[in-house]
Amino acid sequence: MADAHQKKHDYHIIDPSPWPLLASIGAFVLTFGGVGFMRYLHGSEFKMFGLNLATPWLFFIGLAIVIYTMIGWWADTIKEGREGHHTRVVSLHLRYGMIMFIASEVMFFVAWFWAFFDASLYANEAIQASRVLATGGQWPPKGIEVLDPWHLPLYNTVILLLSGTCVTWAHHALLHNDRKGLINGLLLTVVLGVLFSFVQGYEYAEAPFAFKNSIYGATFFMATGFHGFHVLIGTIFLIVCLLRAVNGGFTPQKHFGFEAAAWYWHFVDVVWLFLFFTIYIWGGWGAPLAH
Repeated sequence: MADAHQKKHDYHIIDPSPWPLLASIGAFVLTFGGVGFMRYLHGSEFKMFGLNLATPWLFFIGLAIVIYTMIGWWADTIKEGREGHHTRVVSLHLRYGMIMFIASEVMFFVAWFWAFFDASLYANEAIQASRVLATGGQWPPKGIEVLDPWHLPLYNTVILLLSGTCVTWAHHALLHNDRKGLINGLLLTVVLGVLFSFVQGYEYAEAPFAFKNSIYGATFFMATGFHGFHVLIGTIFLIVCLLRAVNGGFTPQKHFGFEAAAWYWHFVDVVWLFLFFTIYIWGGWGAPLAH
C-alpha cells in the first residue's frame, strides 16, 4: 500500500496557495492607487464607486500587499526546492518561465524605444502633438539642452558592465563550489548596482529638462526611468541571493534562484547599452550640451 502512494513522476503538484489571489488583489489596489496618487499630487479628484480615491494611502496599501505576496510566494518556492520538489522537469519549466518573463520585459522596453524613435524620426508631428512651442521639426526639440553622454551616462555604462562581469564571476565560483568567490562576486555586483542607482538619481536631479512640457523629456524619463526601476528590482533580487549564499542556500547542482537573478541582471545590462547608444548618443546628437 505504501508503494502505491509514492510519487512516480517528475512533476510537482503544489499545495493550495493564497498567493495568486492575494497578488491579484494587490495589483488591482496598486493600479487604482497609483492613479489616485497621481491625481492627489496634481490636486484633482479621482472619483470611483462614489468615493474620492485621490489619496496616497491606497497606493501604499496595494504596494504593501504586493511586496508581502512576493516575499511569501518566493519563500514557499525556496522551501519546495529544499524539500526536493524541484526535480529535473520542474527545474526545466522554471527556466522556461524565467525566459518567457524576460521576453515579455524585452517587449515592454520595445514600446519605449518605439516611442522614442517615433518622436525623434518624425519630430515635427511629435512636437506639434505635444503642444510645445518649439518648431522646425528638429530633434531634440529647439531649446532643449541634453546631458553629455560621455560624462555620467558613460560612467554608469562602465558600472553596469563591471557588475555584469562580477555576477558572471560569482556564477563560475558557484559552479566550482567556491563559496568565498560566490559571496564576493555577489557583494560587488550589489554595490555596483546601488552605485548605478545613486548616479542616475543625481543625473535626474541635475537634468536641464523636465518630464513634462517636452516630448523629449517624456520619452527620455520613461525609457531610462523604467530601466532604473529594473536595476532597483535586480539589485534587491541579488541581495536576496547574497543572503542565501551566505547561509549556504546554493549548491553547484541546485542554484536556479541565482541563475534567474544573473539572467535578469544581464538583461538589464543589455537594455542599458541600447539606451546609452540610442537615447544618450544618437538621440542627443548635435544638440547643445548642459554643463
